[in-house]
Amino acid sequence: MNPEILEMLRRKSRPRNWEELNDRFKAEILDYMDGEPVYKFYSLLTDSLEVNARSISVTVQPCSSYIPYHRHDYAEMMIPLLGSCTVYANGRKIDLDQEDIIVVGKGETHRVKELDAGMIVVNIALRNTAFPMNDLNFMLDAGMNQSVSNLLFSLLSGDRDFGAKYCVFKTGHERKIVSLIYDVIEEYYNGDVQSNQIIHFDLLGIFARLIRHAYREADSFEGREDDDGRNILGLLLYIEKHYADITLNEMAERFGFNPNYLSSYLKKRTGLTFIQLVHLQRINVAAGYLADTSVPVDQIAAKVGYENPSYFYKVFKKNMKCLPNEYRRKMHDSQS
Repeated sequence: MNPEILEMLRRKSRPRNWEELNDRFKAEILDYMDGEPVYKFYSLLTDSLEVNARSISVTVQPCSSYIPYHRHDYAEMMIPLLGSCTVYANGRKIDLDQEDIIVVGKGETHRVKELDAGMIVVNIALRNTAFPMNDLNFMLDAGMNQSVSNLLFSLLSGDRDFGAKYCVFKTGHERKIVSLIYDVIEEYYNGDVQSNQIIHFDLLGIFARLIRHAYREADSFEGREDDDGRNILGLLLYIEKHYADITLNEMAERFGFNPNYLSSYLKKRTGLTFIQLVHLQRINVAAGYLADTSVPVDQIAAKVGYENPSYFYKVFKKNMKCLPNEYRRKMHDSQS
């Protein structure tokens, strides 16, 4: 917690009158949610309501103010820095504790419940130009185009539609994550030489640490349907961690789901079935062994969870479009 930054944000979080704002900006109504209009908020604005052309924008949520349902054509992070807040997204009520983070994807209908005076919630808007793919690749396994980690990052970046339009991270007040958040805010409002670059890399650091934090906490996720949207993240991380010997029944019992419901839930939220997700992670790990070691293929198959080598060959070819030995040869040729 940084008292100076919080005081600066408090001054900027003065109440706003929605009717006056709408008279000024003439927001287009796109749809209706719960009987309320959903507005098109595609322009990035500063705290003083000027048009903002930056690819990464930081603003503070106005306190004691009604903000209607709306959609952006960019991704948005919302972080309560002082107090808690409630976000409505994808038809669900999501309660965020202090220093939790929700990442709302492009085009997702959402709104923040009116904040009590004294609460401080920061919004960080991320245009498509904020992070070129080359910058994101360091978080993804080299040469692995379909790992569960890629799926997780896709939930954040909005590159693919897995049905999950937002992602909630319970940070547990992790010191390094919180420190990076405050550094982004300080660099944004007190810009100096290289501030844009520092903000850029701070955010990449936040994303990397969020994924690692979530991975460490995967085994402790309750995963209930009303668990603030964390269940899809927890489920995917659990598969990534236990891919070699995981079963649908064991995982369903672990997270308190009916097996059939869990299977359909994964399909709905990721576009892939439970077994497809497991195969995806197993083959991804196997590809790493093939590329980086000389371990025989049959031993790799057994290590990642396939007792039948022939079945491993079949699944590998379906996912990677070549046989294991062919993949190993191609990877070795590319490195020579």
